[in-house]
Parts: sequence; C-alpha cells; structure tokens
Amino acid sequence: MPQKQRVVRFSVSLPPTLVRELDEVWRNMQYVSRSKAVHDAIRNFISEYKWMRKEAEKIVGAIVMLYYVDKPGLLSKIMQVQHKFENVVSSTMHIHLTKNKCLEIIAVKGDTKEVRKLTQALITKKGVKQLKLIAIAP
Repeated sequence: MPQKQRVVRFSVSLPPTLVRELDEVWRNMQYVSRSKAVHDAIRNFISEYKWMRKEAEKIVGAIVMLYYVDKPGLLSKIMQVQHKFENVVSSTMHIHLTKNKCLEIIAVKGDTKEVRKLTQALITKKGVKQLKLIAIAP
C-alpha cells in the first residue's frame, strides 16, 4: 500500500481584498477548500513556468497584460520592451478599461526562450498589475 504524502503548511500574506476574491472564486467553483484551490493555482503556476523553460521550441500565442497608465514612464518602458523583442511581437491591441487602467494584448510568435524573456521583461515593470501568457504549439 503506497504511503500517503505529508503536507507542509506555510503562511502567505495577502491583501484582504484579494483574500475575499479568492474565497468567492473557490466557493463558486465548488472547491472543497481554499487550500485545494490554492494548491491547484500553485500547481498551474509551476507547470506554466516549467513549460516556458523549453527553450528550443517555437510557440504562438498572446500576452494579456493589465497595467496602470498613471505610473510615470510605464507606457514608454512597455513600448521599449516590445521594440526590443520585435522578433517575436507580431501585433498589439490596446484597450482602455478605466481612466487609469488599460489592457494590452500582444500577439507573439517565435522561440519559447524569447517569448519567456519578453514576458519577464514586462511583468517586472512597476505598474503592471497582472500578465498572462496563453501559448499554443503551432
């Protein structure tokens, strides 16, 4: 009979609004617990990271990025990054959400390694709230 794996408990500090949103989502998705929902989210985070490390493969996809336009110099930095990675950036779409919040969709095509570098260069900019890469093997 296989041994049951132990679990490790650790604490995570989150803003109260994020905890409320998490609680609403995991309940609406009918998870049995917050822990199971966080477990799945972390597993997806790790899987996505590992998948993105495949450096020789080609991918096509879209980077979906939410950011605040009122952060000084952010728009210029985002544009500079996109120009630096013009070898993988095919197209962009800019959507105004509120007075200070925008959504940008960046179509990408090329080496996984380069797309990964692009996503890392964007997500680390102060004012970028969230970024998600959706990729498909061509």
